[in-house]
Amino acid sequence: MPRGRRARARRKALFRIEADRARFRQIVRGRIRSDLRRYLSTGELIGRAGDRTVSIPLPQIELPRFTFGQNPKGGSAGEGEKGSASEADTAEGEGAGAGDQEGQHILEVEVELDELAEMLGDELQLPNIEPRGKRELAHDGGRYNGKRTAGPDSLRWFRWTYRNALKRTIASGLWDPAAPHVVPVREDFRFRVKKSCPEPDSSAVVFHMMDVSGSMGREQKEVVRIKAFWIDTWLRSQYKNLEVVYIVHDAVAKVVDQHTFFHLRESGGTKISSAYELCLRQIQERFRPEDWNIYPFHYSDGDNWSARDTEHCVSMLRDELLPRVNQFCYGQVKSAHGSGQFRKDLDAALGSEELLVTASINDRADIPEAIRSFLGKGR
Repeated sequence: MPRGRRARARRKALFRIEADRARFRQIVRGRIRSDLRRYLSTGELIGRAGDRTVSIPLPQIELPRFTFGQNPKGGSAGEGEKGSASEADTAEGEGAGAGDQEGQHILEVEVELDELAEMLGDELQLPNIEPRGKRELAHDGGRYNGKRTAGPDSLRWFRWTYRNALKRTIASGLWDPAAPHVVPVREDFRFRVKKSCPEPDSSAVVFHMMDVSGSMGREQKEVVRIKAFWIDTWLRSQYKNLEVVYIVHDAVAKVVDQHTFFHLRESGGTKISSAYELCLRQIQERFRPEDWNIYPFHYSDGDNWSARDTEHCVSMLRDELLPRVNQFCYGQVKSAHGSGQFRKDLDAALGSEELLVTASINDRADIPEAIRSFLGKGR
């Protein structure tokens, strides 16, 4: 076969392979979208999440294809009563014992977190967020309109180089109008360079605050972990720069890392105001509302130390926190030991505040609706 024909055949084969791959990716994305509600209520994805992608386990998916060969049973329909099983079906169904057949495989599919966030937005009909806080960050512009005396020859600026050479030639008395001749030397060279210019950049900070007192068990913390993963995934798709601060509290509050946040076990009482005070200090010292979009999320089973402390929390929310944040969200996770009173008190005292959103999560099935209530306002 001539070399040109072989090359065309290879290109055609590669095109078919890429077309099959694209079709396979579409099938996989469709499978993930159809099962997204299940993933929203389980922690299956969290351990597989990286910085940019997440690995999603799916049953083995194969593209349909024809298989050529002999049919051992023939192709005609035999006699039999309606609904009776054939010998092949019976043999295939009998499988209580050990067998030598290949089992079902699980396919790990990597999906970009941005794409996963898009699926989440479509599934829960989440609006894009209108950022509030902006800060000026210096970044390299897209035009080479700066000038300097050193650089690669590929960026030499002819107009400024020639102008400098002409000025030097005239100043030295070597200019002859009858025979104009300009020869640039090294000190005449000028080079283009990108100019750094400030550009507004939307940045956000998320505060995840969780009650880790004795009444919050392993299941309650797992619900919080799932919610936090999806909330962070959505907000990262909305902001170029996102920081996350983890705060745990029982009777006292402290800032911890992510691993400690989800695995810490305490047995003390609950003083919710300690978490709100620490969150407020972080905002005042590190995250100015003029520069940052601020999203505090608090998770608890609704027990608080005293009615007086609840009044203090309400006062802090109304006077200090709500004026500084885009939105404050409180998620109450049902617990066998929790009274659930705190949400009732918040709704009674601050129910008219648009920036306060509360939700109850009785079990994992309530997680998608709680996420929708938290992120569905577009703030």
